[in-house]
Amino acid sequence: MAVNKFLTLNSSTGGMDETPLLDSSAGVGSAGRGVALDATGKLALNMMPTGVGPELNSLVAYENLTAGDFVNVFNDAGTPKARKADATDGGKRAHGFVKASPTAGQSVDVYFDGANSSLSGLTPGSRYFLSAATAGGITTTPPATAGNLVQYLGTALASNTIAFRPTDGVVVA
Repeated sequence: MAVNKFLTLNSSTGGMDETPLLDSSAGVGSAGRGVALDATGKLALNMMPTGVGPELNSLVAYENLTAGDFVNVFNDAGTPKARKADATDGGKRAHGFVKASPTAGQSVDVYFDGANSSLSGLTPGSRYFLSAATAGGITTTPPATAGNLVQYLGTALASNTIAFRPTDGVVVA
């Protein structure tokens, strides 16, 4: 995408220079530069101050993930990684979700709050739970088998979006 430019005074020559606006921050080296919207028409997340924007962290994908999967964050030999959450295992509760589809070993942004809009076939207003049938998936029917985790994930806002507001969940006795 072509980034807009503006004119700046060159204090060495007294002339005008064309200067591109930035659509992504390079950190301290970008200080004092003009800002442009990115290819999505929004400010890039790396241009926002801490505390503004979604709560997310870049982690290594332990396995292949699909955009929309709900994930469990765990310690793999000292490295935090993301794997599909699974209601058949009380130790794999959903901590967040992904909006990308990385393969095992790649980095992925894990969102810990907000709208998971990478889904489909949802019924707006329905409550969704972590699935025992599909790892990383959801269901409107809470798991009922002994040993399964009943974890509420959120309510559908649209046919493709859940407002992610998880509970710790309860393991069925």
